[in-house]
Amino acid sequence: MKKLTLTALTLGFALTGFAQEKVDMAIVQKIRKEGLENSKVMDIAFQITDVAGPRLSNSPGLKRAQDWAVKQFTEWGLKNVHLESWGKFGKGWQIDKFYAATTLPFYHAIIASPKAWTPGTNGPIKSEVILIKADTVTDLAKYKGKLAGKIVMFDQTTLQPLQNTYKPDAVRHTDSVLTKMEQATAQTQRPQRPAGNNNMMAQMLKMRETRAAMTAMLLEEKVGLILTYARGSYGTFFTSNGASYALDAKPVSPELEVSSEDYLHILRLLRAGKPV
Repeated sequence: MKKLTLTALTLGFALTGFAQEKVDMAIVQKIRKEGLENSKVMDIAFQITDVAGPRLSNSPGLKRAQDWAVKQFTEWGLKNVHLESWGKFGKGWQIDKFYAATTLPFYHAIIASPKAWTPGTNGPIKSEVILIKADTVTDLAKYKGKLAGKIVMFDQTTLQPLQNTYKPDAVRHTDSVLTKMEQATAQTQRPQRPAGNNNMMAQMLKMRETRAAMTAMLLEEKVGLILTYARGSYGTFFTSNGASYALDAKPVSPELEVSSEDYLHILRLLRAGKPV
C-alpha cells in the first residue's frame, strides 16, 4: 500500500509541475504561421537539387550544394558556419557532356547514362554494336583483335521481356487487409535456404569470374564503349558506379548504363542479325 501511495504522490507532483508551465500562445502562433505561410522547404529542395544538380561524393555538384548551404545558413544568422573535412575520399566525377543514339535500322535517341567514375570516350564515337556471347572465360578468345574502338554489349540469356503491369502506383487497403496486417505475428523460425542454394552461389561466382575476365579483355582490346543493362522500366532506370573512386583504382573502359527498353530493343535486333 505504501508503494502505491508513493507512486501516486510522485505522479501527482509531476502532473502539477507540468500543469504549472505557461504556454506562450503568441509564440506558438508565430511558429505555426512561419511553417504554414513562410516555409522555405521547397526553396531548399530546389536549391540543392534543381540548381546544384547531382551530388555525387566529391563532385562539383556536391560542392555547389555545400557552398549554398554555408551562404544560406550565414544569411539566416547562424554563427561560425563552415565546412569541415572528414578525410580523404578519392576522385571526383561528373558528366560534362553526354549523348547517345542508334542510327540503324532508324534514328533513335536512347535513354542512358554514363556509369559513375568510368572514363569518357574522348570525343564522339560511331560504331556498329558487337554482341558478345560468352558463358565462360574461354569463350572470349574468339573476340580477340576484333573489338578495338567498337561499341559492345553482352548477350545476357537471363534477361526477360518486360511485362506490362496494370497495378496502380498507390492503393487504399480494405478493412479486411488492415485487420490481417494488425493480427500478423512475428516469425520465430529462420527461413530455410531454398534447395540448390549452393548451386546458385557457384553459378554467381562463375559469372563474376567471367565478367572480371571480360572487363580485363575489353580494356586490353581498347574497346570504344560498353553498353550495360540498367534496372528499371518505363524510361526510368537506376544508375550505379562502374569503377572505383580510389585514386589508385585500376583503369576501366567507358561504360554506358542503358534503360531496359532501349537495351532490349538493341538486343532483339542484334539477335535477329540486324546491324545497329
